Amino acid sequence: MKFIVSGKNIEMTEALKEKAIKKVGKLEKFFHEDTEVQITMSVQKNRQIVEVTIPFKGGVFRAQEENHDMYASIDKVVDSLEGQIRRNKTKILKKYHESGLKFENVKEADDEYEDEFKVVRSKKFPIKPMNIEEAILQMNMLGHEFFMFSNSETMEANVVYRRKDGNYGLIEPDV
Repeated sequence: MKFIVSGKNIEMTEALKEKAIKKVGKLEKFFHEDTEVQITMSVQKNRQIVEVTIPFKGGVFRAQEENHDMYASIDKVVDSLEGQIRRNKTKILKKYHESGLKFENVKEADDEYEDEFKVVRSKKFPIKPMNIEEAILQMNMLGHEFFMFSNSETMEANVVYRRKDGNYGLIEPDV
């Protein structure tokens, strides 16, 4: 695996960088050697945040964990990623035969995760053209965590969402 370690609002010491690579490196048994792993560590007030992104052919594993201690955040993010890999093993195997993952090293997950995804509710609504600010206002008025709308500038479907840090995110199609 190839590691790209970066920091935001934090001085990246060699010890911290080595610890992150060593811990996330435990996931190496699940991926091919040329898989690129992005590790981003940041500090926001008293929160120590670690985000790990592992793109592979056909998908991406991503986890973000926060704690008061950066080393604990690293441990939690590795556990989270390993859980994602175990839970989604069968689904990924069915969909992507050459995904860049080596599943001979993945232990079987509990049977509860082997079921197909189940849609419990479906909803249709008209998508009205509006700008991003209007969409955020509408989302907040409805009390939702996300809102889908037609961007009046691009005329494409977009989604705005509320992030854990209280800010907002925008999802746009990449064509």
